[in-house]
Amino acid sequence: MNLTELNRIATAMVAPGKGILAADESSGTIKKRFDAIGVESTESNRRDYREMLFRSKEAMSQHISGVILFDETIWQDAKDGTPLVKLIEQSGAIPGIKVDEGTQALPMCPGELVTVGLDNLAERLTKYYARGARFAKWRAVIDIGNGIPSMTAIHVNAHALARYAALCQAAQIVPIVEPEVLMDGDHDIDRCYEVTSRVLNKTFQELRVQRVALEGMVLKPNMVVSGKKCAKQASVDDVAERTIRLLKACVPAAVPGIAFLSGGQSDEEATAHLNAMHKLGPLPWGLTFSYGRALQAAPQKAWSGKAENVAAGQDAFSHRARMNGLASKGEWHSGLEKKAA
Repeated sequence: MNLTELNRIATAMVAPGKGILAADESSGTIKKRFDAIGVESTESNRRDYREMLFRSKEAMSQHISGVILFDETIWQDAKDGTPLVKLIEQSGAIPGIKVDEGTQALPMCPGELVTVGLDNLAERLTKYYARGARFAKWRAVIDIGNGIPSMTAIHVNAHALARYAALCQAAQIVPIVEPEVLMDGDHDIDRCYEVTSRVLNKTFQELRVQRVALEGMVLKPNMVVSGKKCAKQASVDDVAERTIRLLKACVPAAVPGIAFLSGGQSDEEATAHLNAMHKLGPLPWGLTFSYGRALQAAPQKAWSGKAENVAAGQDAFSHRARMNGLASKGEWHSGLEKKAA
């Protein structure tokens, strides 16, 4: 393992003003997104849509540091025969790959899930590296509900995340460690804080047990927010303050960077929260975004599967990437959204 090189890539992934595009939707998820805009989810339509994003010059070269790909996408070529991975590299961004294989019900723990995909991961990572992937992603899902999460669910998911991370580093690939505490439910922000604290502490304990070099990884956590169904929604400043307090308590300074998931927040909410965190003074790690829906909802709608709308889709993507790039330096304000509109 060349830790200097892993650290160089991890640091580039969280460079100021840039963040990660999560374009790794599973076939089922992208079908739902395409259904919403009246586009058939065929392999060629998925390819055309992602090619549109990766050819967005302004967004990709100025505001996107890396792209998480789905297995199908990493092997696809653009219409002109250029591998999609090469389009990403040519823009100056780093190609990455989602390597988990989804979730299964956790035995003896009703309503809880465990992420799977460790079998054959070592050999898959070798193939992905040869194709150009320099980082990977594995998502663990922790739900908050009546009597959950159990310590069992937190432990098995943290253990799997740590094993995945160790395998990645052995294959010279930077692991994005993603323990997501879901924002579904009616819990308040205090409950989210408490559960996320337990999840992060257990995750870093397991990472140490598996001898993962913290300098060669990126953390992708949820923000500390109220549940979607909670009657009292926390303010932007409250979310920023709690999230930073929690991360300072749980995330060692050796970690080069933290790239938040948007987790069901609206486009503007995700941007506003990130921006507010950067107003809270110097931080021990790079802090940026790794958004999927919050970067893609607008370009998907503008594109709507029509070749004549490619430029409009790219404009919408560039706008959201620029807004989040500014937020990752604390330079965004809502007036910039209105100005663009």
